[in-house]
Amino acid sequence: MKGLVQRVSSASVTVEGELIGDISAGLLLLLGIERHDGPDQVRALCRKILTYRIFPDPTGRMNLSLLDTQGELLVVPQFTLAADTGSGTRPGFSAAAPPDKARSLFELFTQEARDQLGGGKVRIGRFGADMKVALINDGPVTFLLEATSAPT
Repeated sequence: MKGLVQRVSSASVTVEGELIGDISAGLLLLLGIERHDGPDQVRALCRKILTYRIFPDPTGRMNLSLLDTQGELLVVPQFTLAADTGSGTRPGFSAAAPPDKARSLFELFTQEARDQLGGGKVRIGRFGADMKVALINDGPVTFLLEATSAPT
């Protein structure tokens, strides 16, 4: 499971011209779910993202987490993060989780985030939709975080 996190001043997602989620200061998370991921990876990555210290403390050092700042989280499903880009000029998607499994784990992730951060602080993109994501990256600060799983 991969999460591309961007510290943002604001972010939003629209589907077919309709705004379906927006946040002010916090994190935009593009979430990639892989074939061998399960609930353990969901919990591990969610905990890591919510506690990862990428917000400035009073001295300007990246020393505070999203939980510390009580910022907002916008979670957008992003299956292309599971792409194999190791060879050639076209990505392969065999490592991506099948849609039903990915949807279930995406929903589990967003519920876990709501439980830890507070439901009103979490917004989501629409699984399987063609989305338009807008953001103002604060810093810019961007990290790729992972929770790995062993193939079964």
